[in-house]
Amino acid sequence: MVHVRAKDAVGQYGERVAVRRLTEAGMTVLDRNWRCRSGEIDVVARDGDCLVVCEVKTRRSVSAGTALEAVTPQKLARLRRLTGEWLAAHPGVNPPRVRLDVVAVTVPDRGPATVQHVAGVS
Repeated sequence: MVHVRAKDAVGQYGERVAVRRLTEAGMTVLDRNWRCRSGEIDVVARDGDCLVVCEVKTRRSVSAGTALEAVTPQKLARLRRLTGEWLAAHPGVNPPRVRLDVVAVTVPDRGPATVQHVAGVS
C-alpha cells in the first residue's frame, strides 16, 4: 500500500484542478510532472502556437502567503532553465513562442477550490 502525505495529496489535487482549468481554456496538455536532474515542470501545454510552461502552486490557506507569492524570481529563473531542458529533450517541438504561466490553487476547508491563472509571468 502506498501512503500519500497530506501535503502531497493537496498538491496532486491542485495539479488536477489546474490541468482542468487549462484544458477548459482551450489548451492542450503535452506533459505533466516532467522531471530531469535539474528539477520538475508541473505542466507543459500548448496554447495555439505557444508553448506554455506552467508552475502550479497549491495552498490550503494564505496564512503563510498566497500561492502566487510562493513563485519567486529564483523559481521563475529555474523554470526558464527547465524550459530549455524540456525543449532540448523534445527536439520535434519548435514553438514560435514560449510563455511561463502560474496557476494558483487555494483549497479551503469547505467548498470549491479557487483558481487563479496568471499568463506570462516573466
